[in-house]
Amino acid sequence: MASKAASGNKARIHIIYYSMYGHIAKLAKSVLKGVEASGAEARLIQVPETLPKEVLAKMHAPEKDSSVPTIAIGGGGENTISLEDALVNCDGILFGYPTRFGGMPAQVKAIWDATGGLWMKGALVGKPISVFVSTSTQGGGQETTVLTGLTNFIHHGMLIVPIGYSSPLSGNMDAIHGGSAYGAGTFAGSDGSRQPTELELNIAEHQGSHFTQIATALKIGRAALPPKDANPPDAKQ
Repeated sequence: MASKAASGNKARIHIIYYSMYGHIAKLAKSVLKGVEASGAEARLIQVPETLPKEVLAKMHAPEKDSSVPTIAIGGGGENTISLEDALVNCDGILFGYPTRFGGMPAQVKAIWDATGGLWMKGALVGKPISVFVSTSTQGGGQETTVLTGLTNFIHHGMLIVPIGYSSPLSGNMDAIHGGSAYGAGTFAGSDGSRQPTELELNIAEHQGSHFTQIATALKIGRAALPPKDANPPDAKQ
């Protein structure tokens, strides 16, 4: 069933993520807590896997959470959601993904490469988006993984919402932790054995709350504008 942006002042936030080993999935659940705690309607959505099952088996990747709907590109399937429904029919997007050489992995890039039709319609203009990530090490791309993804969002005219240092947790120097001013994050370790810490999960929850407050304020503000100015401008004009 297709979703729609929530009516009234309650925002509808989509938490879209790709997670091969579960690190991003855990962050996504904490982000979800923050979104819901701030009064918004939230939905978890997965990015589809592009690697064959035999390759994933050799990589010792666990099975994906079948209870979370997956974006379907070019076709449907069991517990799936269309690309347009996932990206358009909401008031804001929190996007999580692991690094691949300091940038988006191919699975996530495939999603944005498929948004040409949405770009032509200006369907994502003015929609707020925020990113959270996972890398193997401290210097593995906590900032660049977000930064290099911004080109996709900017070309769509989306509104980038970083967390900055809106929470004192981000500046904690007592423990090694992922995340930056760009967004929440975790370290997986070179073998993937390290799991998100309580501090990292708390920062992710804060990101969900911080983003939701901004997305909700934007929704309320647009609703208060005269009808002709209430929606983002048409990209073709």
